[in-house]
Amino acid sequence: MSDPLSKLVELMAKLRDPESGCPWDLEQDFASIAPCTLEETYEVVEAIENKDMTALLDELGDLLFQVVFYAQLAREKGFFDLEKIAAHVTAKMTERHPHVFGGRVAHNAKEVLHNWEADKANKRAQHAEKSGNRAPSVLDGVSTALPASTRALKLQKRAARVGFDWTNPADIIDKIREETQEIETEIVNKAPVDRMEEELGDLFFVLVNLARRLHIDPETALRKTNRKFERRFRAVEERLAARGTPLPSATLDAMEKLWNEVKAEEKAS
Repeated sequence: MSDPLSKLVELMAKLRDPESGCPWDLEQDFASIAPCTLEETYEVVEAIENKDMTALLDELGDLLFQVVFYAQLAREKGFFDLEKIAAHVTAKMTERHPHVFGGRVAHNAKEVLHNWEADKANKRAQHAEKSGNRAPSVLDGVSTALPASTRALKLQKRAARVGFDWTNPADIIDKIREETQEIETEIVNKAPVDRMEEELGDLFFVLVNLARRLHIDPETALRKTNRKFERRFRAVEERLAARGTPLPSATLDAMEKLWNEVKAEEKAS
C-alpha cells in the first residue's frame, strides 16, 4: 500500500479509536454514512460537470475517505479491510476484461460492452438457477437504490436488448401526449392523489425513454435545467432588488416579465 494511502488508513483508525477517537466518527455505522457517500458522489459529478479540477481533486479525496471509512468499519467487525477490497475489485476487473488479460478479442468499445453484458447475463442466470425459486429475468441486478430516473433508464435498456423498445422518437412523443392526456383527465376528474401519482410516474418513465432514444442522460439533463433555473431566478431576484421591490411583494406578472428578459438575454449572448 502506498505511503499516503497507508497514512489515510492510519488516520481513519485513530478517528475510530474507542478511547482517543472522534466522538462523531465513533457513533457512525454503515447505514449512517451511506447518505454522506451519496452526497460526496454527487459533488464529484458536479466538479466534473464544472470542469473544475481543483474541486475534483478535493471531492475525490472525500469520496476515497468514504471507502476507507467503510473499510475500517468492516475491519473492526472482522469482515474485510481496504486491502481485501482492492484485491477483490482487481480480480473482478481482471475477469471482466478478458480482451486485455485473457484470450478474448474485442476490436472496439461496442464489442467490449456486448461481451460485458453477455457475461453479466450468464452470471444472472447462474444466480437465479442457484436460488432455485424463480426463472432468470433480463431485469435482474438493476439496483433499487439507484435514483429513480437512472433506474428507469437501466430497466429500459435491459428491455430494449430483447426487442421491447420503440425505435422511432416520434412514437415515444405520441406516448408522451397520451400520458399527458391521462394525467390531465385525472386532474379534471379530481382523482385520488395515488391515481395522479401513478399517471405522473408513467409520464416521467416515458420522458426517460425519449431521453434514452436521443442518447441523453436524463439525470444530467435535469441537473442542467436545475442550474439554469437557479441562474435565471437569481437574476430575477437581483433585478427586483435593484428596483427596490422585495421578493414577497412582487407580482407573478412582474417576475415573469423579468424572467423572460433574462431568458432572452441569455439566448442572445
